Amino acid sequence: MRRFLLPFYLALSGCVPVTPADMPSRAQTEPAGSSMPAVKVFNAPQPTPSVRANTDIARDFLELSFNLESGRSLPMLTRFEGPITVRVTGNPSSGLGSDLNRLLHRLRTEARIDIRQNQAENANITIEAVSRNEIRQLLPQAACFVAPNVSSLAQYRLARRTSLVNWTSLTERKRLSIFLPNDASPQEVRDCLHEELAQALGPLNDLYRLPDSVFNDDNVHTVLTGFDMLILRAYYDPSLRNGMNKNEVASRIGGILARINPRGAQYAPQRLTRTPRTWINSIQRALGPGASQQERLGAAKEAMQIAVAMGWNDHRRAFSHYAMGRLNMSVDLKSAREHFAIAARLYGQNPSTRLHAAYAASQLASFYIAEGDGTSALQQIGPHLDTAARYENAALLSTLMLQRAEALDLVGRSSEARTIRMDSLGWARYGFGPDWAVRAKLREISSLSPLKRGRG
Repeated sequence: MRRFLLPFYLALSGCVPVTPADMPSRAQTEPAGSSMPAVKVFNAPQPTPSVRANTDIARDFLELSFNLESGRSLPMLTRFEGPITVRVTGNPSSGLGSDLNRLLHRLRTEARIDIRQNQAENANITIEAVSRNEIRQLLPQAACFVAPNVSSLAQYRLARRTSLVNWTSLTERKRLSIFLPNDASPQEVRDCLHEELAQALGPLNDLYRLPDSVFNDDNVHTVLTGFDMLILRAYYDPSLRNGMNKNEVASRIGGILARINPRGAQYAPQRLTRTPRTWINSIQRALGPGASQQERLGAAKEAMQIAVAMGWNDHRRAFSHYAMGRLNMSVDLKSAREHFAIAARLYGQNPSTRLHAAYAASQLASFYIAEGDGTSALQQIGPHLDTAARYENAALLSTLMLQRAEALDLVGRSSEARTIRMDSLGWARYGFGPDWAVRAKLREISSLSPLKRGRG
């Protein structure tokens, strides 16, 4: 039965929760290169504005800006001063240029950051496109990362054990590099670009508490959200400067947010509790590398117990259930399904977790398809196709479309199924990359259906 169930996108397609040497990075996925039909790309971005109180956002800003992902504190705010220039070196993949142009335009218009591309050797930010293997040699669990005070991977290789690339020693950002894979899927490269450029410019921390941000190790959001752009705009507000300590920034961030985000005054503060390190460690053991299946399941149970003890009913509780669901798929399918259903219900309670809910719905749809219940599968999938498109997640969108095609076959609507299956391929090319990966996804989802099970 395991071969009829979907991969764990939510935990494995994005950032590893913790990375060596406090170096902001993104976890690796499969390589790219395809001969399939033309890649589809998303049109104009549709970022959703933040719907949280400014008092909550101010707290988020301070925790994002004065800590690293490892928990280490940063002594002062650091950022670029004046216009920021970006160059691309190495051997970039074909879609990097257009994705970078779109992102820089968003940073100028939404975050109000003066940032532009040029090819000058003294550019503030160098984006070097290299092979996955070259990145892996330096950070084995990373697909991409950002480092200060260097302009090439060769320079980083020489300096990586010195204070030169230590973020805690930084007093101002003048020069840094982002290292992206040139042999990954278009979506993986774009996701890396968004997260690493955001951390190159602004906060270096991630918070599981955030439901609507790429600054979150649950890896759901892969392009910068309205919340992220608001954080970056505040980060570059003229009333802040390099060298400010946490208390100095805290005295000003409320006024900044009141000015640039007046809508934040209309929402009641939620004051979500901090995420304890014990829960984070359990999630890391459950979803990270190196643990046995039994150890992963035990860690997921610990995370679940902590979530219950904390009294959470938010996306962190839902994520705990999602992890339990995925890890139970090899040992207890009934339990897995129950956890996915609880995760879907919890995610569905908050508009900020619509994308999370789409992942949970995809998992539940796989069960219905495997049972031959096309009608229930269609009900699960239908509300989430637009969500996947809005958040520019081609891997999820193509998966939902392929599931919808199988469900349509089950209810006798084969003509519609063929159309949507063909339409999904362009998105699958962007999301999964090489033709073998796209075909594997086609076979995997097709094998869910009792109409086709066992054909291959």
